[in-house]
Amino acid sequence: MPMVYRLARATAGRALRWGWRPRVGGLEHIPPGGAILAGNHLSVADELFLGALVPRHVAFWAKAEYFRGHRPVGLLVRGLGAIPVERAGGRAVLTAFDAAVPVLRRGGLVAVFPEGTRSPDGRLYRGRTGAVRLARLAGVPIVPFGVSGTDVVQPIHARRPRRVPGAQVQYTFGRPVDVEEGTVRAATDAVMARIGELTGQEYVPSYAPLLRLGR
Repeated sequence: MPMVYRLARATAGRALRWGWRPRVGGLEHIPPGGAILAGNHLSVADELFLGALVPRHVAFWAKAEYFRGHRPVGLLVRGLGAIPVERAGGRAVLTAFDAAVPVLRRGGLVAVFPEGTRSPDGRLYRGRTGAVRLARLAGVPIVPFGVSGTDVVQPIHARRPRRVPGAQVQYTFGRPVDVEEGTVRAATDAVMARIGELTGQEYVPSYAPLLRLGR
């Protein structure tokens, strides 16, 4: 586990665990080796609580701009072991896969939100196929997980989590899914179905509308 990540878990992670008392179940389903953690996406806080609750290093995606130069943000994301992703499209986007595959093959965990953006209304939207493609490239399983409550403690337009009386953040991890069989689309739909079973969300068979950058 990178030292900066360890420090973040001991400080910000502890504050999240003590301040919001999130519940977590199914951590035993995360294998000791490499795996993709794929879940629904309700809030920016999804990653914060995920990192605080999973007792291993979880690699998240970060805009490639953060890695350029020696700005404080760049030093932070590198120290956290984040994976750079380009937003230019085409081959540039595939570099994120190139960077994630070695992490997974070394036995690491990578978090992916297949919906591609935060849900605008709390429903579960059709999954994009990147998680399954990455799992097949790296030869690792996908561990589905369901999140609830993060959209209450940090709504889409909020800058940070807030204390909300009666709000409960819950993470539930399911059994690993072997996605080697069938088409990429069918395997992705199967993963989304498993996520839906964990969350109980209404499913929308279309892609979620992308939120504007910075929102």
